[in-house]
Order: sequence, then structure tokens, then C-alpha cells
Amino acid sequence: MDAREPVSTPFNASSTADEVVRGVDLTGVRAIVTGASSGIGVETARVLAGAGAEVTLAVRDTSAGDGVAEAIARSTGGIRPRVARLDLADRATVTRFADAWGGPLHLLINNAGVVTGGLERTREGWELQFATNHLGHFALANGLHDALALGAADRDGARIVSVSSTAHMRSGVDFDDLHFERRGYDPQLAYAQSKTANSLFAVEATRLWASDGIVANAVNPGGVATGLQRNFTARQKESLDAAEAAGVFTYKTVEQGAATSVVAATAPEFAHSGGHYLDDAREAYIVPNDADLAQHPHGVKEWALDPATAERLWTVSADLLRT
Repeated sequence: MDAREPVSTPFNASSTADEVVRGVDLTGVRAIVTGASSGIGVETARVLAGAGAEVTLAVRDTSAGDGVAEAIARSTGGIRPRVARLDLADRATVTRFADAWGGPLHLLINNAGVVTGGLERTREGWELQFATNHLGHFALANGLHDALALGAADRDGARIVSVSSTAHMRSGVDFDDLHFERRGYDPQLAYAQSKTANSLFAVEATRLWASDGIVANAVNPGGVATGLQRNFTARQKESLDAAEAAGVFTYKTVEQGAATSVVAATAPEFAHSGGHYLDDAREAYIVPNDADLAQHPHGVKEWALDPATAERLWTVSADLLRT
């Protein structure tokens, strides 16, 4: 386990995204927020745009994205965010999105995510949660690498924010059966695996790309009541309710949920430091893999930060995308 002190910031669990960017000038910063048509994606995009960033909303439903863009422009009095279609479960749209991007990119907020109620697969046969939450963002980041490198040279660094979850504590990555082809399907474990993958992506992306000026960090927004929870299993809901009753978990507002993403995107403490897992607006403490989620809702398990596992996942993901 890492013996150093976790990276801290002036913010905490009750901080809002607006508080995080107070006094921060993002004029000239170009940012992409995936899944920015609902939930914390909307709030993240609004706050970045309000601080002066040129924001692109990468969404499956461009009509919904247009509505969000208009609302952001009205609320911030700034420039209307750009809207572009992106379906992370469809490799062709990911490729088109990345190929269409021109010029530097300074912030890539990999915020989009899905929770399924049962087994769903992509046309490749990949389990949908892993394919969307991890592989789609993996392909997007790799497709935008050169733009991020340009952004890093342009403004002394570029950042990727990978939105993970406390759910990562329920499962590591099962390399023997990534897509639930042999084991019985459990949507909760599938979601957990994808969220562990989000953290591991940040570890390996930083190792590979820090020399290009690009760092990546994973964030846990905390428990926020958004549309993502509509397919939570009864077990997931019961677990959250039990943790809340025990006083170790508290639901956040959307404004508070977006704060940790905005910390990773803008706080000076993470400008050139990556491979971390943030929770409650600061780096989380590491807990053993056998730790009880009910007792450690704000920690990060060792399997989500393991360098060897991160490297293996990167290789496996790249191989899958080449097939």
C-alpha cells in the first residue's frame, strides 16, 4: 500500500462545483464532457463554461444536448456549448467524434456511464456496461491523444477525468471472463468491474502519457440521485440505504456530486499529478481488497490502483478494439 499522505485540497464532501471554480479563469480552455445531457455531466459542463471554458457536450441524444447547451448559455451569460453526437457503445461514432476534433484539447471529462438491469451486449458481443463505461472512453481518449498533447503544450498540461464510483469496491477486473460469457450475469458486478476499469485507466494513461504533459485521475462523485440509478438492483439500493442509516454514507446534491470532477479538472494540486482516485474533493485513502464497502464508502481498493493490472487492462482493451 502507498505510505505517502493522500493529496488534499481546500474542498470537502459538502463543497459544490461552483465553489471549486470560484476565482478560476478557464478562458481559452477547450473541454469535452461526455454524458452531458443529464445529471452531474450537465453541472460539470455548466460550471466549466461559466468559468470561461469552451465546452463540447458529447452526447447520444443531440436534441437533449441542444437543450442543455441553451440552458447553460442562458445561465452563464456565456458562449453556448457545442453539441456533438457520441455513443460510447458504438465504435464508429467514437471514431467519427475523435476524427472530427480539430486543434488542442485541454480537458477530457469521461463522465458518461450506464447501469443495466440485465445482460445487454454490443454488436461485438461485449457486455454493455464494460463496453460503454470503459472501452468507449478508452477508445475516445486514445483517439484524442494527439489533441490532448497539443493542449498540454499550449497550456502547460492537459487533464483527463475518469468518473468511477464507490461500486468499484465490489469487483476487480475478471480477465478470464470480461464479458460474462461463462459466469452468471450480475449487473451489479458488471457495473463494479467497469468502474474499477475507469480507475485503472487513469493509472496507466498517466504512466504512458505524462511525458506528453497529459495526466488522468479517477473520481468518485459520491451518491447522487440521478437517472443512472433507475436500473440499480434491489441489492444496490439496499446497500446504499444501509450505509446511509449507519452514518457512513450521505446522498449529495448534483452540485456537490460534480465538485470532485471539477477538482480533478481544475485544482492546482492535480495539474501535473495523475493516477489518483479522488473522493469528496481530495485523494481517497487506500483500503485492502477484502475491505467491507459498508465500512469504507470513501476509500479506494488496491485493485483499482494496481500498476500491473492497469497495464494489463490497457493491453487487453487495445487488443479488443483492434478486432
